[in-house]
Amino acid sequence: MITHKLQRYAKHLAYLLPLLFFVFAYHSLLHAIPDQIRMVAGREESFHLKLPLTGEVKEGSVPVFTNQSTEIDPTRIHLNLRDSFTLSSQAEGEFSISCKLFGLLPVKTVPVSVLPQESVIPCGTPIGIYVQTDGILVIGTGAVTGMDGMNYEPAYHLMKSGDYIKTINGEAVLRKEEFIRKINQYGGADIDLGIVRGEESIHLMIHPVETGAGEYKLGIWVRDDLAGVGTMTYYTNNLNYAALGHPVSDMDTGEMISLENGILYEANILGITKGEKGKPGELAGAIDYQAKHRLGTVTGNEKSGIYGQLERIPEGLEEASPLEIGMKQDVALGAATIISTVSGERKEYEVVITDIAFNSSSENKGIQFKVIDPALLNLTGGIVQGMSGSPIIQNGKLIGAITHVFVQDAAKGYGIFIENMMP
Repeated sequence: MITHKLQRYAKHLAYLLPLLFFVFAYHSLLHAIPDQIRMVAGREESFHLKLPLTGEVKEGSVPVFTNQSTEIDPTRIHLNLRDSFTLSSQAEGEFSISCKLFGLLPVKTVPVSVLPQESVIPCGTPIGIYVQTDGILVIGTGAVTGMDGMNYEPAYHLMKSGDYIKTINGEAVLRKEEFIRKINQYGGADIDLGIVRGEESIHLMIHPVETGAGEYKLGIWVRDDLAGVGTMTYYTNNLNYAALGHPVSDMDTGEMISLENGILYEANILGITKGEKGKPGELAGAIDYQAKHRLGTVTGNEKSGIYGQLERIPEGLEEASPLEIGMKQDVALGAATIISTVSGERKEYEVVITDIAFNSSSENKGIQFKVIDPALLNLTGGIVQGMSGSPIIQNGKLIGAITHVFVQDAAKGYGIFIENMMP
């Protein structure tokens, strides 16, 4: 009996294992195929996907050319994605590539955008960032002591970290001082809070606790602004800029800040804590909030960085030369440089690109690199907090920006593809 059951299980396993292998291989291929491809009009682009798939160029708004010949159908472009190939188009527009396994099973359709050639000014300049939240950000909840000496938690299980308070009893509220004043104004009656939680707008009724004569509290910790130092990546001819390569996030909740508005200032590096194994280093910077040190506005906070408009060119960049934007397919393993002002002077430092993830699960970690420049290693130990946004240059093109450091090895870091930071 036992032998019979084992044979039956073995038979089922023999069917199951190939299925599991196929599912795993399918999802691996799905992840390896880029979600999107960007090309430059009038330029022949080389691709080295090395995938066991075929691709068919679907008709779009522009004519497309390739160096791979096709014998399947002379009216359509078929690609062998295992081999290197080139694509080009003389006009701006869009088309797509349908990727298939065994030439039959659809795996993924990749949209392709053909864009105009663009050059920007790479920066590497330290900046001070001040932003105000779009609503009052809830950091957490806690207990408050009432006039009776008892502890109460009126917001417990109601408010969550990351909530944004937008209204109180139907009235718009923008700043935390105004919020506190209104709570005291309404006294001990239940308060209706209009909040945004993720993509959802909801209302919560909370009963305030009287903690002193005419003083009421809800037992929530809030914030309506934050400031920090980072690095500007580039600016354009019309003075649009991008910085950081990752979003401005709240230090307590870890969530990306929902931004109402912000201001960009000049910043000065006052000191450097070198990175060590298991302990990231950091730049100690100071922001001067005087009007004469204002650089511009912060109008967007995205997963790929912060964006806005400069009001003037930052000091030290007046003579900087523009560089062409390099797309993902332009990035190669090997020598590259980063631009930084950690020494007090804008300089290029040598790095080596060690890995490229064209479809990384994190859009901020498509490039992996290692610092090899003795001067930078001696100064900072490698990559430190505050260097996020520093431009990565290869073959005369701006290809990315620094985003993260390896906690266990400060000489190693991640970068975002610069095409992900373009508008």
